[in-house]
Amino acid sequence: MDLPLEYFIKLRNLIYERTGINYEENKIYYIKKRLQQRMQACEIDDVEQYIKHLKLFDRGGKEFQELINLLTVNETYFFREFSQLQVFAESCLDEVVNAKKSGGANTLKVLCAGCSTGEEAYTLAIILREMIDDYKRWNLLVKAIDIDENVLARARRGIYDKRSVKDVPESYLNRYFKKPVPGEYHVVPEIKEMVLFEHVNLMDRRALRAEDGYDFVFCRNVLIYFDDVSRKQVVDKFYGVLNRGGFIFLGHAESLSRMSTSFKIKRIQDHIVYQK
Repeated sequence: MDLPLEYFIKLRNLIYERTGINYEENKIYYIKKRLQQRMQACEIDDVEQYIKHLKLFDRGGKEFQELINLLTVNETYFFREFSQLQVFAESCLDEVVNAKKSGGANTLKVLCAGCSTGEEAYTLAIILREMIDDYKRWNLLVKAIDIDENVLARARRGIYDKRSVKDVPESYLNRYFKKPVPGEYHVVPEIKEMVLFEHVNLMDRRALRAEDGYDFVFCRNVLIYFDDVSRKQVVDKFYGVLNRGGFIFLGHAESLSRMSTSFKIKRIQDHIVYQK
């Protein structure tokens, strides 16, 4: 199958308009391989016809969603970027919990954006359970969102292989996972109950509009797929859902400096975190 630059640009622009994800021209081969799979599934031989199908005949956006499911990268595992999680667990979480206790509050909410197959969301739930001594008197929620419906279905199952749990401390592995068969690790119900998975397109005007009261936002290695305009729109939404004093965590290669001046920058150990 051939993908002329003209049609790559048309498809790239359509994806950007609907999702905010921006693919440069050096991604043409990456797009082509996945586009070919979806065209075969739709029994469409012509790229122009496929694009027309997405624009005019894809009622409800089902086929567009299938394409996005193929294009989004979902490389993740439990306790990824452990040193940053330590900063969250030992410094930022402690600060927020103590402030809430002083004010008589007992609800704590975390937003996990770009949650993929759920490893990060469940990791955050485990950390909340471990680090908040009187967790039973707290209302704890991790809201996990992603644009890919396939990975969300896997996340809700909460079943993982050995590679996904390779960095889980042994004590946590024994406490928070069941191993009914060799090579399978099932997240225990009490952790699964703390996490709510939802399909959300961050570039949808309605996305997160009804959300507020979050104490932490994790959006690690997600904004790298957006251009500057889309990044700013997403970060503004995150600012809107955060409580005063709440924190946002980004990936190591990401920075808010060009997107927003609304957050206080804090250096904790070797990590940069942003506080509202």
